[in-house]
Amino acid sequence: MASSQDAWYLSLLGLAEYFRTSSPPMIKLCIQCLQAVFHFKPPQRVEARTHLQLGNILLSHTKNIDLAKNHLEQAWMLSQSITSFDDVKFEAASVLAELLEQQDQIAVSKPILRKAIELSQHNVYWHCRLIFQLAQIHATEKDYTLASSLLGVGVDYAHISNAYYTRILFLLSKGMLLLIDKKHQEVQPVLSQAGHLIETWTGAVYQREYLKVYFLVLQVCHYLMAGQVKGVKPCLKQLQQTIQAIMATDDVFTGPSQGDMFLWMPKEHLYVLVYLLTVMHSMQAGYMEKAQKYTDKALIHIEKLKILDNKPILSVFQLMLLEHIIMCRLVMGNKSQALQEISSAASLCRQCPRLLEAHGPQLHTLLGLYAMSMNCMEEAEAQFIAALNTSQERELWTFSNLNLAIVYLRGKREADFTTLFDRINPDNLPSHSHSLKAAAYYVQGLQSFFQGRYNEAKRFLRETLKMANAEDLNRLTSGSLVLLGHIFLSLGNSRESMNMVTPAMQLASKIPDVHVQLWASAILKDLHRICGDIQRENEAYQRHLSFSQILLNDHYQASQMPEHSLVQWTQGNLPENIASNPQSTSALAVAIGLGRP
Repeated sequence: MASSQDAWYLSLLGLAEYFRTSSPPMIKLCIQCLQAVFHFKPPQRVEARTHLQLGNILLSHTKNIDLAKNHLEQAWMLSQSITSFDDVKFEAASVLAELLEQQDQIAVSKPILRKAIELSQHNVYWHCRLIFQLAQIHATEKDYTLASSLLGVGVDYAHISNAYYTRILFLLSKGMLLLIDKKHQEVQPVLSQAGHLIETWTGAVYQREYLKVYFLVLQVCHYLMAGQVKGVKPCLKQLQQTIQAIMATDDVFTGPSQGDMFLWMPKEHLYVLVYLLTVMHSMQAGYMEKAQKYTDKALIHIEKLKILDNKPILSVFQLMLLEHIIMCRLVMGNKSQALQEISSAASLCRQCPRLLEAHGPQLHTLLGLYAMSMNCMEEAEAQFIAALNTSQERELWTFSNLNLAIVYLRGKREADFTTLFDRINPDNLPSHSHSLKAAAYYVQGLQSFFQGRYNEAKRFLRETLKMANAEDLNRLTSGSLVLLGHIFLSLGNSRESMNMVTPAMQLASKIPDVHVQLWASAILKDLHRICGDIQRENEAYQRHLSFSQILLNDHYQASQMPEHSLVQWTQGNLPENIASNPQSTSALAVAIGLGRP
């Protein structure tokens, strides 16, 4: 027979659960019942569990974070000395550490997780989960070496614990961190090992397909980061097919080991990620309309997911999609829409300081590209310098330097260009990207062209063409062809000029790149005049006039928008009161975040 005190606290716990599960839930009454439990001096197990319940309920249903933290601390402190009490003990540690991380108290969070990892070695599920969580914190701090080392410990532990699915998950997560850290030499062996284990998988089919999606995501990212747009196509196609198969299947996470109950991210989020990678590939390859189509689909999907559960990762995906579509709009000559989307990206960053911290350099780069397209060269220079001052990311750093070099060339600032020369020398780039190296040759060709060194310019541009054709980099191909056409026209070789400008115009129309079409139509007009073909000269003139008018009208529209003042922002918080009208349809460092399906 339970004592009267036991009866009281047991009744209160039952009542609290009734209030919690009522429809609608009566959270205030539930909290009151749980708090009343402590008056009856329940056993330590009940006390610890009640503290955990209160902490979780206060976190999910109230804004009283400090009280929630206090209850979680009590649950963690009380449960550490209790044997066979794993779920309460390790959930308290995990939730408390996550809360402390959100409050930027990482230094307090890490020792809790280390202690919990030490205590959980007998529990496969919690040991793996806590290792993932601590690795995530080290990755957030950009201590990728320590995070990778911890994931390596997870690989070995999962293997000896017969948690084969989670072993591969640890391997893939390690591969992702090596990619983010640009350890290109170390990535391939890790991915090869994971790929072999997936191919020889004999467990549940759904788990194999899920791991295959994660593996293919990393392979696609590896290719895209290396600027290998053509080489990525088979992987990307396989990824698109695999995600379709997973979306059509119910989640069935069964396995012989309790430690095999993890997800990298839900399949709905993976679906958006595959869209994002398709957009990134389309933009790099120069298929702007395809990128636009998939961006629209992805943004609609994100809006639907946000209504159900607005996870932070969705805003990261949304921002990365906007970053890519903004570049597409600028290529297509749609500056006003690009500006509207820059404002939407700024609005997302304004809502979340962490997003601004992570994506501020990209925002400066986009504003620099926009300012260049508006011929606001001073603002463009300031934006690229702001991006360089705030980014340590090699690809973005190189991209900003290449565009800054073009700003200096267009402004005939030869001395300033010379100061950048070592940073954009294709033989000495800090980035390993094939496409950025090809772009560096193009910028050198452009400089030689401006200086009238035509033979040297041709040599650089032929190198760009060779590299661009090897990886289907259509924008670089069309840009190099039209510049070569301009050079041959300047040299009086009209036939060779025509051989260059005609395919440039065809390719630019396919992209579509309005600026290259404008340039090519001007050269074609002169070429037809030289040949005495009046009809074709007139057609080229009309095309040139049409492109000019489109760009001028859009230029005027963008210059009148209040969002245009964003080009003045170079540091600190984003300016308020910038009109933002996100469209209704309006990431590789994604979270390792794992949990139960």
